[in-house]
Amino acid sequence: METERKYNMVADVLRITAILAVVIIHTTTRTLEASHYELLKIPFTLFLNQIFRFAVPLFFIISGFLLELNHHKNENYFVYFKKRVNRIFIPYIFWTCIYYFLVYPLNRDPNFINSIFRGDASYQLYFIPSLIIFYLLFPFISKYYKIFCNKWLIIFLGLLEILLLYLDYNVKPFYLYLPLRVAVLNYFFFLSGMVVSRNFDRFTNFIKRWNKLLLSGSLIFAVTIFFEGLSGYLKTKNYLTFYSSWRPTVFVYSFFIGSFLYWFYSKISFGNIIKEISKLSFFVFFIHVIILEALWKTIGIKLFEISNGSIAQNIFYDPSYFLLVSVISFAIAYLVHKIPFVSKITG
Repeated sequence: METERKYNMVADVLRITAILAVVIIHTTTRTLEASHYELLKIPFTLFLNQIFRFAVPLFFIISGFLLELNHHKNENYFVYFKKRVNRIFIPYIFWTCIYYFLVYPLNRDPNFINSIFRGDASYQLYFIPSLIIFYLLFPFISKYYKIFCNKWLIIFLGLLEILLLYLDYNVKPFYLYLPLRVAVLNYFFFLSGMVVSRNFDRFTNFIKRWNKLLLSGSLIFAVTIFFEGLSGYLKTKNYLTFYSSWRPTVFVYSFFIGSFLYWFYSKISFGNIIKEISKLSFFVFFIHVIILEALWKTIGIKLFEISNGSIAQNIFYDPSYFLLVSVISFAIAYLVHKIPFVSKITG
């Protein structure tokens, strides 16, 4: 008999937050591209694009947290792998086919299998192969938790991660096979989620005591990341200076804002609706790029041309574009989940 899964409502709210952060990064990215990266004309667009860079790090933290929360020491590895990975692998293959053959057929890698391993059939899919790497390693890490996650080794691994991020961002990007590169630059987020799960009471006491400091740190690093991306691009004309989520500043910022949001959300009574919305979020992760592309080609580019360079765009256009993509994506997810068994394929 399968043990009932432990449920954490705040983790669900954080997952929804991370999904929405991914959507706003992608919608503002389209605006930045359309403006030909004239960042000084659209500072609000860049600001939104930068302050939500915690999205993918937060996903890795949540994944480590929930895996450790529901892991059973005596669970067979293959049973664990089938149960956990099938939840993401089947939808991942389905959407890889959709993007590879239908949405971006001209931009695809000639080798379909390579696209599966790299996660490059569409630009949001790269996250999944890296997550599967962590899924594969998780039972081993959990079994030897006291070795991998003792205090001094965790401090060392955290400092090592910051060093790797610094070298990748400030010196020279690592030319590793794509899922390995993302995994190397995010391993500490995943481990941190496991540590929080094992030390949950200490974590909640910490964020309760230091919530004001966490908020202040979040605001300071949000502004820092914005100016880092802006000044870096103006100096180098390299758009990766603001597109990259793998920076030491984003690393620290993700922990500040992730911890603060956990404290903030824990003070709110959301009700059962959060659990239902969270079930739709994985589907939204996959489909929102299709909705983004469709809206851009029909009305988005026309509205952008009208508002380009004006106050209206900075205040109205980007939030409206984001909301429209999000609402339509969640609406489609809701309808699809009403069809029996389809969500097992589509996410």
